[in-house]
Amino acid sequence: MSELKLLFEKAGCKGVRTYIASGNVVFDAPPKAAEKLASVVTAAIEKQFGLRVPVVIRNTEEMSRISRDNPFVKMDPAWLYVMFLADEPDQKAVAELDAQRSPGDRYEVRGRDIFMTLTTGAADTKLTNAYFDTKLKTVSTSRNWRTVLKLVEMCAEEE
Repeated sequence: MSELKLLFEKAGCKGVRTYIASGNVVFDAPPKAAEKLASVVTAAIEKQFGLRVPVVIRNTEEMSRISRDNPFVKMDPAWLYVMFLADEPDQKAVAELDAQRSPGDRYEVRGRDIFMTLTTGAADTKLTNAYFDTKLKTVSTSRNWRTVLKLVEMCAEEE
């Protein structure tokens, strides 16, 4: 994570902090730098580590909205996940998703985010990043609800 932090600093970010060893980074960046940051960091990770990983960015306001607008928030928090999409999907593609793909699990696509309740468990669900990435023609990364709330808290500390 220290090397990831350094990549963000080299890309022009300030106040870079990481949370647990899963690629969660909170930072300040000028708006112009933030626009290109995902592609800059993706290229830097690939160059330095030989890995092509999705870098999906949300600003403080978006993270705050996500924490307030989860349609499943009354469910057991252990079942709650958010999938962050790099791009807003085409509504036709969203309409063609299979709501019964993983019986017992539910999801709701809202803009560039997919809120999920995974009662079958994250390891056993068929609502995977690969499924949504293929169907929605984007890349994504998922976080459990506890991590989402911690990242929201860290973002608020930056202000």
